[in-house]
Amino acid sequence: MIRTRFAPSPTGYLHIGGARTALFSWLYAKKHGGQFILRVEDTDRERSTQEAVDAIFAGMEWLGLTAEEGPFYQTQRFGRYKEVMQQLLDDGKAYHCYCSKERLEQLREDQMAAGSKPRYDRCCLNREGAPPEGVDPVVRFLNPTEGSVVVDDQIKGAVVFDNAELDDLIIARSDGSPTYNFCVVVDDLDMQVTHVVRGDDHLNNTPRQINILTALGANPPSYAHVPMILGDDGQKLSKRHGAVGVMQYRDDGFLPEAVLNYLVRLGWSHGDQEIFSVDEMIELFDLADVNKSASAFNTEKLCWLNQHYMKESDPQRLANLLEPHLQKLGIDPASGPDLVDVVEAQRERAQTLVEMAEISEFIYRDFSEYDEKAAKKNLRPVAADPLVQVKQALQSLEDWAPEALHQVIIDVSEAMGVKMGKVAQPLRVAVVGRAASPGIDVTLFLVGKEACLRRIDQALAFIDQRAAVS
Repeated sequence: MIRTRFAPSPTGYLHIGGARTALFSWLYAKKHGGQFILRVEDTDRERSTQEAVDAIFAGMEWLGLTAEEGPFYQTQRFGRYKEVMQQLLDDGKAYHCYCSKERLEQLREDQMAAGSKPRYDRCCLNREGAPPEGVDPVVRFLNPTEGSVVVDDQIKGAVVFDNAELDDLIIARSDGSPTYNFCVVVDDLDMQVTHVVRGDDHLNNTPRQINILTALGANPPSYAHVPMILGDDGQKLSKRHGAVGVMQYRDDGFLPEAVLNYLVRLGWSHGDQEIFSVDEMIELFDLADVNKSASAFNTEKLCWLNQHYMKESDPQRLANLLEPHLQKLGIDPASGPDLVDVVEAQRERAQTLVEMAEISEFIYRDFSEYDEKAAKKNLRPVAADPLVQVKQALQSLEDWAPEALHQVIIDVSEAMGVKMGKVAQPLRVAVVGRAASPGIDVTLFLVGKEACLRRIDQALAFIDQRAAVS
């Protein structure tokens, strides 16, 4: 059975690159009826935090990337690492090294001065006699010096590493704690991982890990190293490009299905298709189709996808998701119309839930200033009479519904002998404060009768004031 894993280090949030790696790993397991394992690589105790663990789990849950097994924590497996470490020492495939930091630095300087690649000189490999007093040794893996390691990468193809270029890797620190490359090997072995999907920044670790696995008599898993993600400017994706943490996209008003759809297209494609359901991703995804080169993040495309999914999503679900974004603006959604009505009116006018909340603020709050261009064009003295007429009609209207409101605009326009726009547009600017909003009937319905009448009065006062000044 195919078993993949996602193994983040809890030193920060779940970033976009990690999320894409998790997605690819999850999809590959799902496609082949396999299992996806979640492992927390928390051996860096100084930098690992529970807050980061929680953030990673939250990101995985939000994206729907559930694991069949785990989470497993490396810090809870130190006994197992010690056992395997001793096995390598007993078999003569690892050895204790007592060299001081000063000696190693001098060795490095001398080798570089001689034009040689810095590497440990195996000074302690065949050390005889009693060990130095007061020195806690590290443990080094005895790396082969002959031959090569061929990484048959599912994305990059065959990558060859000469063993002569690899060093005797430290697999346990002087305090006895195991190092990253050793823990990963033992974990992948014990958890029967068959396919390792990870960022290509780990490619140089792979021959070392394969050699340790071989020394333990195990067959290495299949590897797939995913190229990095670049920003719009071609540089490595970082905070300066905007949000890089997955949960920040939620806070910025994106839907998880849009982020997933965007991530799967970052370096993978299926013809010209852009929109993929999760089921389609599982059916069509293959590691062999992942691009070998880096992918560029395109925020505009993500926004386009998000708008697509907002249009397609269940209105009640969107209403539930919109509510906290309105609350962040200090708006109590209960003070206005049914949120489902707001969503249906605004979903095609916004690319994110944050934008939807912002453009819906007029529904809940009066405003003190008009958009200057809209007011200059629409709130002129000539608009006063249509506004007065429509106000009178709205005051007497008992059925405050879009259909009835639409009829009021028609009736006033016909009575005045003008086109609907001569009534509707000044009314829109009066009620909304700007020239853009949903249909005028829906706009009036959402704002409510009392607020509409109050804002028409405000607009009439504004027109009078402008006339007095000019």
